Amino acid sequence: MALFKFGRKESGAPVTGSEMLIPFLQGFSIEVMPRTAEKIDDFAAILPVGTRVYIAHIDGTPIDEMVATAARLRREGFEPMPHFPARIIKDKAMLTEWVTRYKAEADVKQGLLLAGGVDKPVGDFHSSMQLLESGAFDGFERLHVAGHPEGNKDIDPDGSDKMVMDALRWKQDFSTRTDAKMALATQFCFEAAPVIAWVNRLQAEGIDLPVHIGVAGPAKLQTLIKFSIACGVGASLRVLQKRAMDVSKLLLPYEPDEFVSALAAHKAANPSFGIEAVHFFPLGGIKTNATWISNRTIPMATAAQANG
Repeated sequence: MALFKFGRKESGAPVTGSEMLIPFLQGFSIEVMPRTAEKIDDFAAILPVGTRVYIAHIDGTPIDEMVATAARLRREGFEPMPHFPARIIKDKAMLTEWVTRYKAEADVKQGLLLAGGVDKPVGDFHSSMQLLESGAFDGFERLHVAGHPEGNKDIDPDGSDKMVMDALRWKQDFSTRTDAKMALATQFCFEAAPVIAWVNRLQAEGIDLPVHIGVAGPAKLQTLIKFSIACGVGASLRVLQKRAMDVSKLLLPYEPDEFVSALAAHKAANPSFGIEAVHFFPLGGIKTNATWISNRTIPMATAAQANG
């Protein structure tokens, strides 16, 4: 993979077509839940060692299962990044207990801080900003927060993005006064143009937090539509709806090639573009997602090395 840089090979020749995916997918992350992780016998057999693996904390999941999953990933050579959903954390004592256990039992150094998917907070916290301010994450190497390329109606019910942008400016300021590396991990989308416009707007607003763009991994079309509606995916959902109307594609699994390739091409043409990495939501299964990634990177890298 070192043979490729954005837009150009080390030999100086332009990178064309699917070759752009190699640098764009480098350093990708992927998401699991404790119950999905249990189905994987050996993560090293399907993912590159060292991959950042987010651990989704769904309301009702015992902390014991979360910590055990993080510890297992650490033992197998991966970088666990558990979710910390503010609205399911009762108080600072609970937050401190979680952080302490993650550090002691799984050497966790990274976390995704987010409001969480419940309407009513169970306790003192309702936002990722409160978690950041708590001091509980002092010493963490990396802290990610949520990004919303297509808006967030939970924060801005009127459809504007004023409060979202205000929150991002606050997080930008927090990143400048702390040592932790920060990034925006986004919801999955299906259309490149709105994502490109959003990332460009962030940069125009002076928000330079790197973006880790959410990508839905290969899955049945019906599965993706169900998750998209449940997760509040915005205008780019029309890509799936249009596909569902095409009888020839209705039964074929969705694969994110078109979406990812468009972003990779834009990054190749604009190296300063703010997307730093890709984060996969393996809605069709971790193994299926991992196979899709390897099929688009390893064979091309091997061929490139053979061609010298």
